[in-house]
Amino acid sequence: MSGDDCADTADKEHKKEQQKKKKKKKSKRDKTGFKYEEVDPIAKVNALPEEKIQEVRKAIRLFLMSQGPARTLEEAGRRSYLFWDTQPVPKIGETVTSHCCVVPDPSSVREEPLSLPPGFAWDSLDLEHPDSLKELHVLLSENYEEDDDGGFRLAYGPQFLLWALRPPGWLPQWHCGVRVDSSRKLVGFIGAVPVDVRVYDTQKKMAEVKLLCVHKKLRKKRLAPVLIREITRRAHLEGVFQGVYAAGVVLPKPVATCRFWHRYLNPRKLIEVKFSHLNKNMTVQRALKLYRLPETPKTPGLRPMTREDVPAVHLLLRHYLEQFQLVPVLSAEEVEHWLLPREDIISTYVVESAGGSVTDFVSFVTLPSSILNHPVHRSIKAAYSFYTVHTRTSLEDLVEDALILAKAEHFDVFSALDLMENKTFLENRKFVAGDDHLHYYLYNWKCPSLRSEKVSGFLLKIA
Repeated sequence: MSGDDCADTADKEHKKEQQKKKKKKKSKRDKTGFKYEEVDPIAKVNALPEEKIQEVRKAIRLFLMSQGPARTLEEAGRRSYLFWDTQPVPKIGETVTSHCCVVPDPSSVREEPLSLPPGFAWDSLDLEHPDSLKELHVLLSENYEEDDDGGFRLAYGPQFLLWALRPPGWLPQWHCGVRVDSSRKLVGFIGAVPVDVRVYDTQKKMAEVKLLCVHKKLRKKRLAPVLIREITRRAHLEGVFQGVYAAGVVLPKPVATCRFWHRYLNPRKLIEVKFSHLNKNMTVQRALKLYRLPETPKTPGLRPMTREDVPAVHLLLRHYLEQFQLVPVLSAEEVEHWLLPREDIISTYVVESAGGSVTDFVSFVTLPSSILNHPVHRSIKAAYSFYTVHTRTSLEDLVEDALILAKAEHFDVFSALDLMENKTFLENRKFVAGDDHLHYYLYNWKCPSLRSEKVSGFLLKIA
């Protein structure tokens, strides 16, 4: 074979290879004979506009939610609760007519902590130590509950945590952490405080669980049930055999369910971060006009609460709460702790009459949320309605003044549950019904279910 023949043969072979590659690139056929293009799915998603990518992420989150915790009693009725079925709580679907403990007080209490999976150890957090407080703050800020769309996460600041977890009578052993043995990294926490609670006509000393958080990567290790059993054991050691807690998910079985409502104070920002959406025929300018508020409160004598107001506020609150059926029974010392104003934590305003007596008060808690994956905004500053007691000033006027004051303090949204008397003002004050609910639970105490307007609020939700 000559050199030219060799060259021709090589050219022909090269052309054949190129043609084969082109055919492979053009298309493939599945078993039905249908042609389809080979496309890298990751590249295809990345090529989408940012808005479409967010929609895809939301769809994935919604799918995962359908596999996650129940959000309604109907969903809960289709789930099995292996852990809660072993606990002294009513079953989903059970109708309760009695008022009593589920199981009698134990005659003896285990002295040793429960066993943890290998590689983990218990640690009671000393929140007076700045490093421990910082660790808890980091654990919550990186792992605590996100909203259903995955766009927001509650952001408890260090000083807020001290306020929530160290009221009068707090116990250091009820700040229960789990660490990795090797690194000492904090990966789980449950925190409770002692509280006197009246349920209907029965008053009990209870452990109020304020926070429960497990590191995202460890949730399949079922640390949460161990944390719950351990805080129960520690409460039993103190002679406390009942508990109260609130959660955003449905567990066996809520004693009451309340809905969140939101009053927009900074509509433009809330629309930009997709906390709220424009309805048909609504524009940003119309929203700004709709939610505009006066510059100053209108109630004469309205001023910030001071320490000297504690006895009067305590008396007002005690009388006001008599009409409700799930109520914390607070001492004057506890009222001072929970209601005396603290910057970026709790705001309380009293109404002082011309004669110098305190006749009404309104309060709200500062609880921001981190905004996840937004190019401009990092957080939403949210106010949560706490206690509002009225004797001479109308409830609506007090709430209107609270909205004005919150707006002046640069809050973005004012939220309230439809508990106590709140249903009487929500729509008139332009609150919008939210998607989230807060479910209240009693541990080792059962009673008939309560309507939301018979509930007096507790502060934090555990999950």
